[in-house]
Amino acid sequence: MSELHDLLVGLAVDAAILARSRRAAGVTIAASKSSLVDIVTEADREVERLVVDRIRAARPDDGILGEEGTSIAGTSGLTWVIDPIDGTVNYLYDIPAYAVSIALVEGEPDPTTWRAISAAVVNAATGEVFEAQRGGGARHDGRAIRVADAVPAEIALVGTGFGYDAQRRQRQAAVVQGLIGSVRDIRRIGSAALDLAFVASGRLNAYFERGLQPWDMAAGALLVEEAGGAVTGWNGEPASTEFLLAAAPALADELMALLAPLRPDEV
Repeated sequence: MSELHDLLVGLAVDAAILARSRRAAGVTIAASKSSLVDIVTEADREVERLVVDRIRAARPDDGILGEEGTSIAGTSGLTWVIDPIDGTVNYLYDIPAYAVSIALVEGEPDPTTWRAISAAVVNAATGEVFEAQRGGGARHDGRAIRVADAVPAEIALVGTGFGYDAQRRQRQAAVVQGLIGSVRDIRRIGSAALDLAFVASGRLNAYFERGLQPWDMAAGALLVEEAGGAVTGWNGEPASTEFLLAAAPALADELMALLAPLRPDEV
């Protein structure tokens, strides 16, 4: 397990170095996906190829699920879940909040049923490394981290994100409008992986969002859990594309009660 984790963290660090170097050279948009604002860059694809090629060389029996189209069924029971650049719009605009996110999970590549065992989120712009092993705790640049102590919602700094569809963003903004008077403030950083890493390290008290994909949450969710936090879906269901909330357990309960009448699971 230690060797696998070292491999995963090394891959994430090398991928982040590549992403940052390509950002310095200039960004080329390769395509739009679900909408004009949902973009993929040539660097996204190049970084994913680097990670996939190295996994295939070192672990040919493992499965791989990557944001940019990689889907390989394995025979070992383990799957690598990769987001080569989480926060691609930040990357495009050279906003220093974009990350490589890699997780290794047991079971089918489905966040409602898998069991994450190793994870790393590397802020490519800053070089910060957030990592966790199942049962081994979470670390930031080698130092153990914990979620912030639970505080009342009224003094909690809460992160969230918006989808790519314009109508969905409008509905999500309405949820934020309904919540913002009950918390300290809202942050929209633009990278779910970093939002979750920031909850794990105490930079945010909580984070919630609807519409995350498996690669958005796989690594960050393990970071939060291993840092002593709770990661949940709507009404106690497992976190999924439908909804995710991460926070210290007591704060998670209070925020869920505040969010319930706003129905963020329906936006």
